[in-house]
Amino acid sequence: MAALRALRWRRRLPGLVPRRLLGTAESPEERPQFPGASAEFAERLEFIQPNVLAGIPVYRVMDRQGHVLRPSEDPQLPKEQVLKLYKTMTLLNTMDRILYESQRQGRISFYMTNYGEEGTHVGSAAALDASDLVFGQYREAGVLLYRGYPLELFMAQCYGNASDPGKGRQMPVHYGCPERHFVTISSPLATQIPQAVGAAYAIKRADANRAVVCYFGEGAASEGDAHAGFNFAATLECPIVFFCRNNGYAISTPTSEQYRGDGIAARGPGYGLLSIRVDGNDVFAVYNATREARRRAVAENQPFLIEAMTYRIGHHSTSDDSSAYRSVDEVNYWDKQDHPISRLRHYMANRGWWDEEEEKGWRKSSRKMVLEAFEQAEREPKPPPHLLFSDVYLEMPPRLRRQRAELERHLETYGEHYPLQQFQK
Repeated sequence: MAALRALRWRRRLPGLVPRRLLGTAESPEERPQFPGASAEFAERLEFIQPNVLAGIPVYRVMDRQGHVLRPSEDPQLPKEQVLKLYKTMTLLNTMDRILYESQRQGRISFYMTNYGEEGTHVGSAAALDASDLVFGQYREAGVLLYRGYPLELFMAQCYGNASDPGKGRQMPVHYGCPERHFVTISSPLATQIPQAVGAAYAIKRADANRAVVCYFGEGAASEGDAHAGFNFAATLECPIVFFCRNNGYAISTPTSEQYRGDGIAARGPGYGLLSIRVDGNDVFAVYNATREARRRAVAENQPFLIEAMTYRIGHHSTSDDSSAYRSVDEVNYWDKQDHPISRLRHYMANRGWWDEEEEKGWRKSSRKMVLEAFEQAEREPKPPPHLLFSDVYLEMPPRLRRQRAELERHLETYGEHYPLQQFQK
């Protein structure tokens, strides 16, 4: 009976092959039978050092001059798709500059730029199927832009005007689009991670041949929700790709103060996640890693973790002044020497797909498109105030009806003190 029980426990052990420690050689009967790990006994007291392994390598396809390092890794994307990658990144950059200045002028209340991280957005977006479900954090506007979200709706959301699909209820940069399978951004950090896992589990149960992609920063990976999400995804074997943008800073907290281990990818194996670290400023490296992770996540019902190493060139948001915690020289290095947009431009120029005249023409026309959408958003009125109370319940409860009536009476009495002419009737 004892032997039978031991055999039963051995069958419960995970399928990883044990690694021999310190030269121990044990018969099957002498190996640990504990159900919670796959291991062998050791007779020498020794703690595992956090730096026992060399750092996880950073996968890349191109060098900083746009030269492909290994031809077999070149995704061989057609010219039209490469141009779309480049134009999406530069259009996002132009939109960022205009909306950032708009906030500084008091036209909108808040904004977050994507400077320096454009390659992580479009490289991953290009590798997904159009039906794949995206959970973003708040710095993934390029994913939505690549999927064809109109500039007019980006502007409408930031202005909170009557054309905003969210009806002006969210703060700026909290985009969402059901038609493009992009779940609306919410402010609390990392809450999207367990939500994304739940969606992936539902997709698995429905056998829907789709994947979920969940974006977050390295700072969000310190939240408890990240632990819960990683663990559930692995144990439930969900078709999800966790995409971490490691941009060096969690607002003002540098990575040196955020964690002591080897980044975020190093955590993946501990949860049972297939993991990789990529050069986030190399759009092709991001594309290749996301495409393969997405393919295998769907085919094998396995979760994957991608850590994209990049750099946040802009301030965290318009509420932040990054000069208080990092040097101008540090920022200039990444802006001038290792930018994802310039790297892809070098690649295109090396192939004769792009020249200076085309660059000038595109920069001019893209700025015109953004300014036209910007001016249209400014002319739009705000949503009517009564929408404050709708879309919460299927049937409005009495307490909300009373609050709405109270607001209406208040505006009738004191309306001259409010800019009601700026709101739809």
